[in-house]
Amino acid sequence: MKKEEKVWEWKRHLVFGLRLMVSSVAAILIADLLHLQFESSAGIIALLTIFGTKWATVKLAVSRLLSYGVTVILCWLTFGKMENRLVAYAVFLLLLVVISSAADWKSTISVNAVIGTHFMTTHNFEPGAVLNEFLLVVIGITVAMTINQFHNYRGNREQLDRDLREIEKSLQKILLELADYLMQKESNGTVWAEIAALEHHLALSRLRADEYQENTYASHPGYYIAYIEMRSRQASILHNLHHEMRKIRTMPVQAGKIADFLKNTSNYITERNIPKLQLEQLEQMLSDYRKEPLPVTRPEFESRALLYHTLLELGDFLEQKRRFLTGLTEEQKKIYQKQT
Repeated sequence: MKKEEKVWEWKRHLVFGLRLMVSSVAAILIADLLHLQFESSAGIIALLTIFGTKWATVKLAVSRLLSYGVTVILCWLTFGKMENRLVAYAVFLLLLVVISSAADWKSTISVNAVIGTHFMTTHNFEPGAVLNEFLLVVIGITVAMTINQFHNYRGNREQLDRDLREIEKSLQKILLELADYLMQKESNGTVWAEIAALEHHLALSRLRADEYQENTYASHPGYYIAYIEMRSRQASILHNLHHEMRKIRTMPVQAGKIADFLKNTSNYITERNIPKLQLEQLEQMLSDYRKEPLPVTRPEFESRALLYHTLLELGDFLEQKRRFLTGLTEEQKKIYQKQT
């Protein structure tokens, strides 16, 4: 892992920790100012509600509110009707888990279980007690959502733009390395290592893209995610391509033309490029390849077959970009046009 990647990871963990700390302390202070009973629970609710992204926090907050009413009813049916507290709590918890699981509210179980212990302790179901617990929930989720409003959108997007440029440079370098391999030139680099590094960078960039998308309340076109997924598929194709190239025993004369095509293609691995011309050139190469005289020896036949497969793989490589462009939604096209 590069130094800047480690810095980004630690910065991400630190920011998340600060959000948890601030939200929990602030919720307790607010609950204390309102003289609520069990005020420390507001801090726990805030801590359990805040997530790394805004949308995750919003979804959980809605689930908290929806499940609160169910929790109060279950508390009344168990603690209000059963004398043995432990038996009542066991029944309450069982019903809470079953209902929460069925309603896809599993993430709310911990907080609602805490609320259940409050009612078990007080046995008070007066409107004031119910309101007290409701305010604890509201304060906790409100503080959590407020803290999660502070997010560095611009910094995230600038980082993603840098990621895309680095990914493109890596793809360009790998294409040139593959061209040198076909020309049987000595290479200072190791293609396998470069592909592995690219795949690692793509995985990290995907995490950043997911975080960026989940932390904006604006439209969610998912442009960066779609772009990174496209480049990931291209990286996988190059991985397979290099594996196939290594099986070639002797390089046929056609390898030179393919190497030139690889070098030329490397110049167009950019976000703005539309691979129409490259696909047309490749189609012409395939047509010319089919017109070549048939190989005489078995090794030549096998090498020519592998080269033909290489051209087909390159076609798939270019098609990935074309499909990405044709599959853009109107919102994604706006972002693409801004990028270009």
